[in-house]
Amino acid sequence: MSTVRFDPFFRTVRDLDRMTDELLGSRGGFAPEYDIEDQGEDRFAIALALPGYDLDELEITAKDRQLVVKGEPKAGNRANYIRRGIARASFQRSFTLGEHIEIAGASLDKGILRVELERRVPEAMKPRTIAIAAPAAGQPAPQPEAAAVEQAA
Repeated sequence: MSTVRFDPFFRTVRDLDRMTDELLGSRGGFAPEYDIEDQGEDRFAIALALPGYDLDELEITAKDRQLVVKGEPKAGNRANYIRRGIARASFQRSFTLGEHIEIAGASLDKGILRVELERRVPEAMKPRTIAIAAPAAGQPAPQPEAAAVEQAA
């Protein structure tokens, strides 16, 4: 199983994982190639090259910031190949997602599995601007308690 950390803080670790996979091969045999695309506006896409896989042979799960893509080809096509260069083997590829990254959708088209991701930061965690009150001419400065009561009302 190959793990890919999808978080800016783990770029170095991700690069080390990639080098290890390239030097030693992925753990467990076949691991599909993939691209990660920054689509701007807090949107990303992971595209995995899966030629020959059908929808019912693929599974995507997400739990605890882990996105896992599994493939299990059905037994069937027993063609007599002279050379077989297109891998169709069982695999599992994992991606560690950054905080607040959620799966927005997935599609399989022309052998490419696309998993759409979106950063959704809760409103309570987004930066907000706080208005600064200034006393009117000749008026005393508002007290913090009074300002809090006025905002609550």
